[in-house]
Amino acid sequence: MTYTLNMDPTDEDIASIRNELRKYNTPFLQAVRDQELTVSFCDEQQHQKGGIVGRVWGNWLLINFLWVDDMYRGQGVGSQLLKEIEQQAVKMGCHSVMIDTLSFQARPFYERHGYQCQMSLDNYPVDGQLHFLTKSLL
Repeated sequence: MTYTLNMDPTDEDIASIRNELRKYNTPFLQAVRDQELTVSFCDEQQHQKGGIVGRVWGNWLLINFLWVDDMYRGQGVGSQLLKEIEQQAVKMGCHSVMIDTLSFQARPFYERHGYQCQMSLDNYPVDGQLHFLTKSLL
């Protein structure tokens, strides 16, 4: 038997490991809904200027990314994107939502929208913090 360290894995290398883990998990999680969704914000010329990416996993909405173009920040775009995806999650039966955010990103933004910090990792990735926040959607 051998162990091989690969410092430059291909997408196929990673997919192979991920697929085997999913195969193992399937009997335990086969009834759990797993669906990605997005909400986009576009300007008058239909250029994307903001968006949110989430994943409904079971009865939770997991927010992966929220981005608003600098030109539109502070104008309620992020709040509306968050509201739209949360409303869709409720329609899909979600009771809660979770997001993680780095210390230089948007923790105060999420807290203004009712999110509560459940845990913070110090010295992440080097000298910052990573915050995990949740909110009840009920």
